[in-house]
Amino acid sequence: MLSSIFSETQKEILSGKTPCREVVLNFLKRIEEKKSLNAFLEVFEKSALAKADEVDKKIKEKKQGKLAGMVIAIKDNICYKNHKVSASSKILEGFTSLYSATVVERLLNEDAIIIGRTNCDEFAMGSSNENSAAGNVLNPHDTSRVPGGSSGGSAVAVAANLCHAALGSDTGGSIRQPASFCGVVGLKPTYGTVSRYGLIAYASSFDQIGPLTKNVEDAELILDVIAGADEYDSTCVKADVRGQMANGKGKKRIAYLRDCIENSALNPEIKKRIEEIISELKKKGHIVEPVDFPYLDYLVPTYYVLTTAEASSNLARFDGIRYGYRSKNATDLESTYRKSRSEGFGKEVKRRIMLGTFVLSSGYYDAYYSKAQKVRRILRDKTNDILKEYDFILLPTTPNSAFKHGEVKDPIQMYLEDIFTVLANLTGLPAISLPVGKNSNGLPFGIQLMGKKFGEVELLGFSKYLEESQT
Repeated sequence: MLSSIFSETQKEILSGKTPCREVVLNFLKRIEEKKSLNAFLEVFEKSALAKADEVDKKIKEKKQGKLAGMVIAIKDNICYKNHKVSASSKILEGFTSLYSATVVERLLNEDAIIIGRTNCDEFAMGSSNENSAAGNVLNPHDTSRVPGGSSGGSAVAVAANLCHAALGSDTGGSIRQPASFCGVVGLKPTYGTVSRYGLIAYASSFDQIGPLTKNVEDAELILDVIAGADEYDSTCVKADVRGQMANGKGKKRIAYLRDCIENSALNPEIKKRIEEIISELKKKGHIVEPVDFPYLDYLVPTYYVLTTAEASSNLARFDGIRYGYRSKNATDLESTYRKSRSEGFGKEVKRRIMLGTFVLSSGYYDAYYSKAQKVRRILRDKTNDILKEYDFILLPTTPNSAFKHGEVKDPIQMYLEDIFTVLANLTGLPAISLPVGKNSNGLPFGIQLMGKKFGEVELLGFSKYLEESQT
């Protein structure tokens, strides 16, 4: 098993060798040294050190929580009471949250330490972290390359050892794609496993919060804390799925999507590595078989019709009236709305709002939005049919390793970067990206496993097994 940095650190913390305060100070120093990566929008030095002192006191009294001493960064669309949150957008300039997201409350209750908020694509809309109002995040493996998006800052914070772990949000691959580009583990739980209360919404029927970590064990620890029913989120599961230990024992039946592996867009080196993994699994007695998935070309169009429609509705609340950015050029009510939103939102966010408004408009609703919902149902049924016969679905996380900043200029081409990740969000199923190698250019990439609905225990168990087999 890959050594858990947090587990090793916690042993020293609990033994009294290393105080939490010292751990936090070391991370603060490293964040300052690596600030050119632009991973953090703000470091919560004062509250992080105060929490560290609190946890140190609890440890002496032997009253500490299960995450005592774990230093975690949160994506800048997750609310933390009395701390700023902006979704990396000018429209939320200067806004301080009045409450904490459920995931933050649960982490703090188990004595995790929140060290800061990480940069991301504005309102989580992007696949490269080039859409932030605060500038690009740089990939620590090659600073001329993107870290992936939209949770690029969180992925970089983990990959560059600026924290033990980070939280991101995943609407169409926003945890898994940057995890692949940065060489870390990224987990998108089943829709409804983790509360979205306190997450600034992009597309409410897609968004899900999940961890980015160095290894599967740490992802499992965090999920165990943040998962479970929440009275503030009616879409969250009623049954408590926490407290279960994952294991990967037994032979598994694994399907791989022939249409993905044989796709011309897939980098040949990534394809070769996936084929090697398939061969290794077969040698160990697992059944690994190709299945046809004839709907690959419909995934991205369906995803963008539905998510932009939801974004158009969700982002209507940011109007320049109640909080956040208000244009200085406004002269009356209409110009306040028009200029504040035009100046406050970035180019990509405005593009998606307009597209979403269009597909919801009179005369086009049935042609686009309604039809996309029907396609979503077909995709879900087909995927569930596959998972009736198999334990997991294996597919690439990304078509390539990280591309250079500014290299992908066409918005449609950028959207196609999500071709292998959006299926899990369209179907609501859990998926994880695991780092499995590097291209000849030295850049990491991952493979993706999808599991059954609320099948995180099994998915994490097999992911650990796969992780161990790579070492």
